[in-house]
Amino acid sequence: MQRDEFQTKLAETVAAVERELEDLLAFKPQAAEIHRPKRLIAAMRYSTLGGGKRLRAFLVIETARALGRSDGGPVRAGAAIECVHAYSLIHDDLPAMDDDDLRRGKPTAHRAFDEATAILAGDALQALAFEILADPRTDPSAEIRAALSLELARAAGLAGMVGGQMLDLQAETADAPRPREEIARLQAMKTGALLRFSVEAGARLAGADPRASDALAAYGRAVGTAFQVADDLLDAEGDTATLGKRAGKDAGRHKATLVAALGIDGARQELSRLVAEANAAVDAAG
Repeated sequence: MQRDEFQTKLAETVAAVERELEDLLAFKPQAAEIHRPKRLIAAMRYSTLGGGKRLRAFLVIETARALGRSDGGPVRAGAAIECVHAYSLIHDDLPAMDDDDLRRGKPTAHRAFDEATAILAGDALQALAFEILADPRTDPSAEIRAALSLELARAAGLAGMVGGQMLDLQAETADAPRPREEIARLQAMKTGALLRFSVEAGARLAGADPRASDALAAYGRAVGTAFQVADDLLDAEGDTATLGKRAGKDAGRHKATLVAALGIDGARQELSRLVAEANAAVDAAG
C-alpha cells in the first residue's frame, strides 16, 4: 500500500468509525436504557469524538477487509476498541496519573469538565466497549463475540494496558533507569496489547485460518511496539503545537522509554527493525 492509498484508506476508516461512534454516543437513550445523563455523555463524546488517528480501528477494519470481510461488524469492533482507547487516555491524563492539561490540541477531559466526570466518562466508555462487542450486530456468532470480549479484556486489563500503566508509574519513581527488557515488557502491555488485539480481532471476524492468524499476531506485536517507539521519538523531537499534547513530558517525568534506554539513534534503528519484522509477518500471512 502506497502512502497516498494509505491516507485515503485511513480517511475512510476515520469517517466510518466516527459515524458509528456518533450513533453509539447519541444523547438519546438507546433500547433498554432508562436515561443518559447529559453531562456524562457530553464528556464521553468530547473525549472520543475529539479527533485521533483511529489507527486501532483501522487495523481491525483493514485486517478483516484483506481477509474478505467488509461489512459493518469490523467497524463496530473498531469503535469498541476506540472506546477503550479513549477511556485509557482520560484516565492517563488525570492528576493522579500523568497530570496532563492538553490532549489532541484541546484541554483534557478533567480540565474541560471535572475529575469526577472524567473518571465516570472513562468508566462508561470501557463498559460500552464490551456492550458493543457482545451485541449480535457486531457478529452473528455468539462464540466469536465471546472470544472478542475475552481477548479485549485481556488486552486492556491486568496483564495488558492497565498492568502496563502500573509498571509505567512505578518506573517513574525507580531508583535507577529501567533495563531494556523491562521497558519492552511495559510497552508491550501498556500500548502493544491493544494494538495487537486490533489486528487479531480483524482476523477473527474474517475467519482467518490458523497460519494467517499466527502470522497476523506476529504482525500485531511488531506494529504495537513500533508505534510506541515512534511515539516516544515524537515526544523527544516534536513540539507541543504539532503533537497536540505536551512535548518532552517523557524525559521530564523520567518515563521508561526505548529513547531513554537506547538514545535517539538507537531508537530509530529499533523502529526500522520492527517495521521490517512487521512487513515480513504480513507477507507470511499471505
